[in-house]
Amino acid sequence: MTIAKGDNIPNATVMMATADGPQKAETQDVLGSGKVALFAVPGAFTPTCSAKHLPGFVEKAGEFSAKGVDKIVCMSVNDAFVMDAWGKAQNAGDKVEMLADGNGEFTRALGLAMDGSGFGMGERSQRFSAILENGVVQELNVEAPGAFDVSSADHMLGQL
Repeated sequence: MTIAKGDNIPNATVMMATADGPQKAETQDVLGSGKVALFAVPGAFTPTCSAKHLPGFVEKAGEFSAKGVDKIVCMSVNDAFVMDAWGKAQNAGDKVEMLADGNGEFTRALGLAMDGSGFGMGERSQRFSAILENGVVQELNVEAPGAFDVSSADHMLGQL
């Protein structure tokens, strides 16, 4: 079952890159308080994700903040080392937190997993975005396969 507007986000163990190396975190701790703009991509360093998706949130981080968003979180079914390297390559800095769902536990709990094995990627996250308030889904935008529209920074800004 896919998570829906009004649902609480499920709790799952994920990884975050820190100065001391990868650290375990719980999604309720990372996403459960304040207003959070969460977006997920099928893979770090992939074409649309690197050319459009993450850069849009990095560029518009100030606009999200001005609209009351406490943090922006990018999630992918990649390991913490990959997410850290991708965040650095994209100059995410402190604008976007990089969340590694390496085992896909959180993605499956959301009901938003997809089979990317046709592209040699295994199980991944669908491309989506969500606005969370104190861990409750206020908006959920799931892309059609191959699309990039409703999960963009611009679309989300229009929802705030």
